[in-house]
Amino acid sequence: MTVPEIDPADPGVLLDPFTAYGAAREDSPVARMPVPGLGSLWIVTRHGDARAMLTDPRFAMDAKSYLRPPGIPEHCLRYMRTMSELDGPEHTRLRRLASPAFTARRADAFRPRFERIVDGLLDALPEGEVDLHAHLSRPLPMEAICELVGIPDADRPRWRELGAAVAAGYGDGTAFTKAVPEIVEGAREAVARCRAEPGDDLVSELLRSRAGDDDRFTDTELVTLVWHLVLAGQTPTNLVTNALYALLTHPDQLAALRADPDLLPGAVEELTRWVGPQLLTTPRHTTEEVVIGDVVIGAGEAVTAAIVSANRDPRAFDSPDELDVTRAPGAGHLAYSHGPHFCLGAAFARVQTEVALGAVLRRFPDLALVGEPRPIPDGGTWRLASLVVTR
Repeated sequence: MTVPEIDPADPGVLLDPFTAYGAAREDSPVARMPVPGLGSLWIVTRHGDARAMLTDPRFAMDAKSYLRPPGIPEHCLRYMRTMSELDGPEHTRLRRLASPAFTARRADAFRPRFERIVDGLLDALPEGEVDLHAHLSRPLPMEAICELVGIPDADRPRWRELGAAVAAGYGDGTAFTKAVPEIVEGAREAVARCRAEPGDDLVSELLRSRAGDDDRFTDTELVTLVWHLVLAGQTPTNLVTNALYALLTHPDQLAALRADPDLLPGAVEELTRWVGPQLLTTPRHTTEEVVIGDVVIGAGEAVTAAIVSANRDPRAFDSPDELDVTRAPGAGHLAYSHGPHFCLGAAFARVQTEVALGAVLRRFPDLALVGEPRPIPDGGTWRLASLVVTR
């Protein structure tokens, strides 16, 4: 079998990954991609194979799965090794301790707080044409994280600045690197504050969490988890923007959602499947030779799942390239990964996205795009530079 190669620098791949990865998926269950710093990646392109790979212990997460930005201060490095890059008993232990605080029920309990945040952001929108990405989607996740972590109001303006630096990613290396020690110090202060005066926030709940034999989080593990929340919790920034853009360019779907707001939870899942921002899962490394389809992957090789093609695989979804907010739950999208490393904060991302979309559609019945948003060329994330609208 000829294995297709995906060039991450190709403008066609960067500006339309759905078509590029979809073509590779129909050619082969796996593709190859040369990635600076990681060598050559195997890309699992189809839904069933990707889902199986993400639960297969022969594909292991390890320190090589992540490229750390240069310049992180030495005293912060111990907090950078998050749950995402752990496997085996260590990962299982931390996941067992953390999971009760990240259930769908717990996320829904925070819904009124997220509603206040979204209403405040929308109340503050400037008059005239407005960029919803800059004024709603981008600040929302860090506002939510401050609420989850119990950051005092006086400290939140600085956390908003730090969140913007993290959301910009490694591309702005200086800002990202400078933000890390401040976030770590803020997380340490939050853990100490919640230990002294527990409140109704996730850190306080995690401090109370314990498993068998009275196991509980150490302060280092909690600070690391807060850093993980800041790093991974930026997903709604691009998901909300992508979803709003998708609805505004599919007026029949927007009309269906306006006519029946009860469709919103399912619509969020469909929008996440159809235009979720994350294109690839974190790479794993094979612990032994593995065969996918007719392709042999050697031991020690880097493998990732293409969420972008798996979520539009016709083997798993009917008419997968069509956006359908009434779509019944089926095979299940992989936007939050699958298996042991399923996104811990998925329930919170879902509630944030649902609250944001619901508020925008409810408050602005005449919402319309201004111009055509420009996608940001990014090999790992499908995201837009702006979303300018009139109301």
